[in-house]
Amino acid sequence: MSTTTFPLDAAPAAAERTDAPVRSTGGRTVWRSRLLRVLSVAAALTAWQLLTANHIRLWVRFDTLPTVTQILHALQRQLGTDTYWLDLGQSLIRILSGFALAGALGVATGVALGRSRLFADVFGPLTELARPIPAIAIVPVAILLFPTDEAGIVFITFLAAYFPIMVSTRHAVRALPTIWEDSVRTQGGNRWDVLVRVVLPGSLPGVFGGLSVGIGVAWICVVSAEMISGRLGVGYRTWQAYTIVDYPSVFVGIITIGVLGFATSAAVELLGRRFTRWLPRAEEATK
Repeated sequence: MSTTTFPLDAAPAAAERTDAPVRSTGGRTVWRSRLLRVLSVAAALTAWQLLTANHIRLWVRFDTLPTVTQILHALQRQLGTDTYWLDLGQSLIRILSGFALAGALGVATGVALGRSRLFADVFGPLTELARPIPAIAIVPVAILLFPTDEAGIVFITFLAAYFPIMVSTRHAVRALPTIWEDSVRTQGGNRWDVLVRVVLPGSLPGVFGGLSVGIGVAWICVVSAEMISGRLGVGYRTWQAYTIVDYPSVFVGIITIGVLGFATSAAVELLGRRFTRWLPRAEEATK
């Protein structure tokens, strides 16, 4: 009987040949997805330009809106001013300050509500009574509570982001399988070991889900608060542009808010993926 021998590096070479088409296909999928996203935005802008430039009225009055070119000219003009960047920086300081505070307190109280029956009995009813109240409705209270408008706007931003983060963390903690805690206990672990090795890592997906929702709600409320009681900020400047009938500048403010919201949400999503790399997840076609 004859035997056939193969070189030692034949298997790795075959594996590389097998994986190459997969990697190539994955790369094409990623680029196709990115191209489709760019094309969708370009198509929307083109439709906007055509409808506004030709003064089309199809139930919606596109003839009253500025064209894309007018908005771009206004954006170019504002980018060259110090006021635009001062407003942008002021809004970022407000959103990051309020969101950081909401993240720290929201996660802490969410874990406490999910783990402690006593804390849930004392603090839980208060959160459930306050949670349905829109944060923007607290603006008059914030004006009375805090000595400066700046502190009041940060408080509104904190309040808007706090409840989504707290609720999501609480649900994530309560949904953890009890067998995980039991396994740590049987190995001699104490309450701190359970918190560090089970509760915090296991609830991370829910925590970052709440953070992602919270940053979006925080942007809504910080812009609204700036419009009502602010002196600086993107929301304040957008409302000022509306009062003087400068509609291209209004849309510059709207687009700026959208870009800032997208960037901060993307940063939260990226951090979430970094901190939950240990989780098994299927490859997404949209990556």
